[in-house]
Amino acid sequence: MFFRPSDDLSLSEFKAKLELEGGVIVDCRTPMECANGILPNAKQADWNAGEFADFAANLDKTKPVYCYCKSGMRSGAAVEYLKSQGFDSAFNLGGYDAIKG
Repeated sequence: MFFRPSDDLSLSEFKAKLELEGGVIVDCRTPMECANGILPNAKQADWNAGEFADFAANLDKTKPVYCYCKSGMRSGAAVEYLKSQGFDSAFNLGGYDAIKG
């Protein structure tokens, strides 16, 4: 049986939630990775460069935040960080190639 953490969203769940609730989409990849494409309206905050904490400090903790990266590892860490900082709704979308469709 496949187990998915409750903060992970499928592409269809993400699209529905974004349409209903809005929120911020965050690309946690490096600028070089983002040069190959980024989701529409996404903000870039490089997890590896240590930019994420400063970026997150300016977000509304009551609005949903949807994070993605290349494989889902950095975005998963970003979601854990957001939750530790008191964000009500933080979600991991996984890897860019799987969700860009």
